[in-house]
Amino acid sequence: MELSGASILSPLHSSHRPTSVCEFRRFRVWCVSSPQGNKMTVSITGATGFIGSKLVQRLFEDNHSICVLTRSKSKADSIFPVKDFPGIVIAEEPQWKDCIQGSTGVVNLAGLPISTRWSPEIKKEIKQSRIRVTSKVVDLINNSPIDARPRVLVSATAVGYYGTSETQVFDEQSASGNDYLAEVCREWEGTALGVDKDVRLALIRIGVVLGKDGGALAKMIPIFMMFAGGPLGSGKQWFSWIHVDDLVNLLYEALLNPSYKGVINGTAPHPVRLAEMCEALGSVLGRPSWLPVPDLALKAVLGEGATVVLEGQRVVPVRAKELGFSYKYPYIKEALKSILAQKVVA
Repeated sequence: MELSGASILSPLHSSHRPTSVCEFRRFRVWCVSSPQGNKMTVSITGATGFIGSKLVQRLFEDNHSICVLTRSKSKADSIFPVKDFPGIVIAEEPQWKDCIQGSTGVVNLAGLPISTRWSPEIKKEIKQSRIRVTSKVVDLINNSPIDARPRVLVSATAVGYYGTSETQVFDEQSASGNDYLAEVCREWEGTALGVDKDVRLALIRIGVVLGKDGGALAKMIPIFMMFAGGPLGSGKQWFSWIHVDDLVNLLYEALLNPSYKGVINGTAPHPVRLAEMCEALGSVLGRPSWLPVPDLALKAVLGEGATVVLEGQRVVPVRAKELGFSYKYPYIKEALKSILAQKVVA
């Protein structure tokens, strides 16, 4: 099997980090061992994306072994160069089976971004990209020998499951909506639920993820600046958000903690109406917040995908709070301050 250059631990690596051998069915790689003795081997789809790349960074910093499940080795190699990420395995689809067999856990984040212009073709791909990868991952897990089967699957889904409303409050027990994104999420989750019952499944319904170098916020800021910092659309719609660092921590905890199973809303504990988010953004940017951004301006950038921002839902993370998850950024203003203090990652 051909592996990327990032999959071999060279003698140049720091000697104070002990190594061990991670064996897959047809190859062997030297991996960094965790001094804490709670070392995981994690296979990740969507690892090159906005959220996935940050999860890889977190796992790598904590000395876990990582297999990046990708459809583009060249892209993965550019995001995770061997000099910065020694020991990481980069696996294209024919090698996914070997990575998944023997992994402690699998994180499934793959899917075409929805914060983009929607066309009939894009809408089809938004759904199919999620179903296709999730189905493949589930089949590979289920067909793994019992002694090599991952113990946990953490699979992304989205708060779009609930549909949209300006008045309802949605938690993990709420019914699904009846619009396009709700349909996508139902099928996405339904596919993940096909995993073997001996595998712990955590379905993370993710809200609008805030970070400067990706997600909806990166596209919203230029429009916001152009229109003097006013609310997007009516401003009355709910905005169920989460700082990318909190989401990464939630995914990480779901891998480690056996109590994390079933549906868990991946949102901050204090959703806001969009007018409040824009007011906080204006305050952090030092700009006035008075001229509303017209729907047409957002639709010009996001097309039908503007629905994600213009038609929201008030989602609360009941399960995460029950599980004792600790948010670093529970409030929107602190989250925005943190993000806008960062340099943009190229």
